[in-house]
Amino acid sequence: MAKVFNVNGACQKNIHYMVNLTPRLMEIKAMTDAGKFFSINKARQYGKTTMLRAFTEFIRNSYIVLRLNNP
Repeated sequence: MAKVFNVNGACQKNIHYMVNLTPRLMEIKAMTDAGKFFSINKARQYGKTTMLRAFTEFIRNSYIVLRLNNP
């Protein structure tokens, strides 16, 4: 299946075009490894959920990741 541009919801790298998030993920992991806090705050449709989902995959081998949703 050809990749498409996604403008609704979180992106999935196997079906949507995406920018390379690796440099940002490495920066966030360095902060996490140092015990620092970080926040991701932007308006709607800026990729916050996509970034956090990518980060959980990025650190999966180093950390236990718990994903919580508030119903």
